[in-house]
Amino acid sequence: MNITFIGAGNVGAALACRLAEAGHHVVLAEARDGSPTVAAALARSSRLRRAPVEEAVRAAEIVFLATPFAANEPVVAPLADALAGKVLVDCTNPVGPGLAHGLKSERSGSQVLQSLAPKARVVKAFTIYGFENLEDASYPAYAVLPAMLFCGDDGAAKALVGQLITDTGFEPVDVGGLVQALHLEHMTLLWVRMVRAGGHSPGLVWAALRR
Repeated sequence: MNITFIGAGNVGAALACRLAEAGHHVVLAEARDGSPTVAAALARSSRLRRAPVEEAVRAAEIVFLATPFAANEPVVAPLADALAGKVLVDCTNPVGPGLAHGLKSERSGSQVLQSLAPKARVVKAFTIYGFENLEDASYPAYAVLPAMLFCGDDGAAKALVGQLITDTGFEPVDVGGLVQALHLEHMTLLWVRMVRAGGHSPGLVWAALRR
């Protein structure tokens, strides 16, 4: 698949490298020449490429948004036309003071993102863990894969994202429509509180067990 990443920090770089290594064509969108985060990500994998933001978005089948949540509106709104019809994977989370939900749980960050790019096919994914798990999803001592919960309103878009989840070593678990994004954002906050604030291992993941 042709994939573009907007945001090449801890989360974006980890996922971009994993997907490039899985055989996908991955481009890092560069808002300005010489971006240090893009340069650092390129140094991690020779399979990655860079391109100006709008050019990278228009050439992509799937666009990953891995920016700080506060950057979503200024980054995405000017790209609304370029994102029309694209699968837009929302890897962002609104985090407020005291690790509270940044939108007061009144609506999800993904729903806000959908309003900024109304013709994009938004899927919430790759948000419930820290970047450490995205860099390495292997748990060889266990017979089950770590679960990656995701949601969205477009079934075909979710099928594509589900394949990318598999390609990165997780079990895709579709939890429903985009309305579920708020619950995934709270799941992220739970993980952050347990790991970043509570001292649990960053290797903590969830699994989906079935009878």
